[in-house]
Amino acid sequence: MSDPSSSEIADRHALDLRRQIAAGEVSASEVTQAFLDRVAAREAEVHAFAWLDPERALGEAGARDDQRREGWPLGALHGIPVAVKDIIDTAGVPTENGTPLDAGRIPDRDAYVVSALRTAGAVLLGKTVTTELGAMHPRATRNPHHTGHTPGGSSSGSAAAVAAHMTPLAIGTQTNGSVIRPASFCGIVGYKPSYGVIPRTGILPQARPLDTVGVFARSVGDAAMLVDALAGRDDGDPVAGTPPTHLIDAALTEPDEAPVFAFVRSPAWDNAEPATKSAIEALAAELGPCCREVELPPHFAMAMSAHTQIALAGIALHYGRYYDRDRDALSQEMREAIDRGRTFKAVDYLGALDFRDKLRADIGGLLGTHEVILTPAAPGEAPEGLGSTGNPAFNTLWSLLGMPAISLPLLTGPRGLPVGAQLVARRGDDAGLLRAAAWLMRRSGRG
Repeated sequence: MSDPSSSEIADRHALDLRRQIAAGEVSASEVTQAFLDRVAAREAEVHAFAWLDPERALGEAGARDDQRREGWPLGALHGIPVAVKDIIDTAGVPTENGTPLDAGRIPDRDAYVVSALRTAGAVLLGKTVTTELGAMHPRATRNPHHTGHTPGGSSSGSAAAVAAHMTPLAIGTQTNGSVIRPASFCGIVGYKPSYGVIPRTGILPQARPLDTVGVFARSVGDAAMLVDALAGRDDGDPVAGTPPTHLIDAALTEPDEAPVFAFVRSPAWDNAEPATKSAIEALAAELGPCCREVELPPHFAMAMSAHTQIALAGIALHYGRYYDRDRDALSQEMREAIDRGRTFKAVDYLGALDFRDKLRADIGGLLGTHEVILTPAAPGEAPEGLGSTGNPAFNTLWSLLGMPAISLPLLTGPRGLPVGAQLVARRGDDAGLLRAAAWLMRRSGRG
């Protein structure tokens, strides 16, 4: 058998690459070079990376090869390139948070997730483009499927880099729809774990009751492998509790019985394009007796307002220092968000948190013990133009409630662009979510 080409390596899934590196069938250096070759071929049109140092990445890969040859224990991500969103601190490497006000900023400590990557043996491939301060205003990244369309945001570069096969894995964050929506638009797997699964220490905060680290991959198993390596506890993030274990087993083990799904249109249903409504309804119908429709009570429609209160208050708190330093260096969207957030009363903010807790209790009573919600990941295909990152309406409720969610590339819109099907599970049931997601991907022939 001839040695694999660079292109063949870059098209493989991370789980396959991990096995092949461990077996000595391919080196970490060859894998890293393959993805750097793909970056060289596509980055000029996609603009996924905010920082890239090929020599540094190849140096890390070479060190991983030396460790394998010397018989060191291999980490869960040994030799696998991973790209990291540019609001996540990387020691000695620029972390500019998507704003000129942080140009040239170089942290002296790694974020928790970057330390976890290094412990697992991963190779830091590069830092990916984020919208301004990980919020609303888009930057340079384009959708790899059609560069005239948005890739979504705020984890724009992470999603686009995985979709363009410029990296097998990438890390993002989600406060509203910043993992699930770009995964939908870019036609890949985007997984936002339960709130608190992955510590956020060393990551630019936006709204602490909502901020969640998520991942991008091209398979459910790859995503599970990455979250297994990142999940943990850290004194720097008091909400990070006991992490789930062995998510990879849930993703790779065929369940004895078909999962049970609850088709939920959600309060965002009117935002969906007709083709999306038809496609997700058809998928629910195809699932037959293992899927029932669940209607949310009317008060769930107020979730958007509660999320807005919490999110904008957080933006005003955490980004006000940029506003006070040089408001003209911020986008109009950011200035308006900070202005609005500064008008909220403490009683309204606390009321929004109380309402979130009520919704958490209510959703538990509406779902069967092991049911997984099926709903659109986005209103439709990635919108044309680069002036917006699209509508996060189908993500807001689940981000507010801290429930684990995953976007699966199962649908196609009328213009041939991808649309994700979103699965959501009870908070803490990440294993059940991944088990159902992997089952649904295999059933659709995309496992």
